Amino acid sequence: MSYLLFLDESGHDHRTMPYEVRGGVALHASELWPFVQDMQRLELASFGTTLHQFQAELKGCTLLDKDRFKWAAQESPMPDEERRKHCRGFLTKGLEKKVPIRLEFTAYGQACLEMATGTFELLRQHKARLFAAAIPCSVVKPDTYEAEEYLRKDQVFLLERYFYFLEQEKQHGLLVMDEVEKTEDRRFVRRLEAYFRKTKTGRYRSAWIVPAPFFVSSDMTYPVQAADLAIYCVNWGFRLPTRGMDAPCRPEIAEDYGRWITQLQFRGEAHRDGAVYDSYGIVFVPDPYGTK
Repeated sequence: MSYLLFLDESGHDHRTMPYEVRGGVALHASELWPFVQDMQRLELASFGTTLHQFQAELKGCTLLDKDRFKWAAQESPMPDEERRKHCRGFLTKGLEKKVPIRLEFTAYGQACLEMATGTFELLRQHKARLFAAAIPCSVVKPDTYEAEEYLRKDQVFLLERYFYFLEQEKQHGLLVMDEVEKTEDRRFVRRLEAYFRKTKTGRYRSAWIVPAPFFVSSDMTYPVQAADLAIYCVNWGFRLPTRGMDAPCRPEIAEDYGRWITQLQFRGEAHRDGAVYDSYGIVFVPDPYGTK
């Protein structure tokens, strides 16, 4: 059996997010189908329907947009059936280009928060582990051969943490990525293969990490959607101030979901040059193109 690390990106458009984050959640193969079924049930219990029927997706920016918190707080929590009924009304009016009523806005906001919290609860129940690497959004890719052909440091550190986890568990690990744009996906695969084939460290880590990633469509893959939610919360609600990761948080995400991030992130031991030190699943890299 093996683990699957479902990966996604956050903040790569460099518009509104404080950081650029790549990361995701690792699930054991034995937990994958039970997790998917539980996510399906949670979606129906929260919204009364599946979002894909309304051309929507379970993403962090969908579930935890600032408006969702505002809408949810308009009324006290609704009974489940009432919330689901008004949610369906909200989604239907969205397709019809009509303006929902206040109760429908409230129901949809509450359903989104219910789904977000429930997803984190399911990740914990199914023993998921979180890995993420963040860099400043101000980083500019240099026009060099190395920047074009080699993995960035943050991506290497992300694989490093995953390797430590797999080594600890004595399990092989697969990489499952959100399919974004084929040309850029091919570039990333080329850099990934070069790392695992041409570097001593990469060859060593291929003992546990399978170097060939799988690409899936996120709107049809619940674990990738869960990964999107998790790294969205890393971007807005998790900080490592002593490492320089100190951009302002969104307080509502930091307070309500930061503890989930802290609980789910990998913690383990790393070994290097005969020394043993603590390793964590979330890493901040101020200069991903630097040599130090």
